[in-house]
Amino acid sequence: MLDQSAKRDLPPRPGIGYKPQHFADILKDAGPVKWLEVHAENYMGDGGRPLAQLRHLAERFPISVHGVGLSIGGEGPLNRDHLARLKHLCDWLDPVSFSEHLAWSTHDAEFLNDLLPLPYTPETLARVADHIDEVQTHVGRRMLLENPSVYLDFAETNMGEIEFLTEIAKRTGCGLLLDVNNVFVSCTNRQTDPYDYIDRFPHDLVGEIHLGGHDEDTDDMGAPLLIDAHGSEVVDPVWQLYTHTIKRSGPKPTLIEWDNDVPDWPVLAEEAARATRILDKVLA
Repeated sequence: MLDQSAKRDLPPRPGIGYKPQHFADILKDAGPVKWLEVHAENYMGDGGRPLAQLRHLAERFPISVHGVGLSIGGEGPLNRDHLARLKHLCDWLDPVSFSEHLAWSTHDAEFLNDLLPLPYTPETLARVADHIDEVQTHVGRRMLLENPSVYLDFAETNMGEIEFLTEIAKRTGCGLLLDVNNVFVSCTNRQTDPYDYIDRFPHDLVGEIHLGGHDEDTDDMGAPLLIDAHGSEVVDPVWQLYTHTIKRSGPKPTLIEWDNDVPDWPVLAEEAARATRILDKVLA
């Protein structure tokens, strides 16, 4: 049974991926930021300043927990110790939302510090669905599953990404986290149309949207290669794709992700303000 917290929703306004260096700024003036997201793995300890600050913020803002270490797409079983720590965090924090990536990061006993894509096949779909069922049952709340950044297609893939995500949601009852930057990165790398992807996406299943920066490179053939890096501003083409997304879906909780080379608070607040202007324009 999922607990009642799963029925709450984040406000359809901008949020920020919380970083401790911004604690005082947020309390002084959060500006357009209406909710905060934290990486689960940063708050699985037993005490100290990080947990004290998070408890303080949770009294003032809706909190979303975003996991990066479950390895939902991994071939092996989920790590039971990790699941236990995740449940403990969600039990005391009681976040409004909990999400994870459609990715794998484990092989046998090794943990890889990356979020790696997987082939879309009936076999991997069944495995991911089983893992999500296990997570939702163990943690006791509904999970959102995030679309990945993809840099190549697997030869064995025989399902489309949207078909894969939709079927997982149908089988497990999970929701979806739509990362618009990931769509732009993946479609550029695959040489497909990101607007077509957004038009076909099941927006009724989306509980949260992510926006972030990416790095630009080229592959060995000279074609554009984008890397999901979370270390810079959201670029104009992604803002345009986000505007198109909101026009299709209606206002959604929108997170500004900035995990590397984190800037001072006013830069992040301005990114959130830009999202606010787009949301307000759609609502008008």
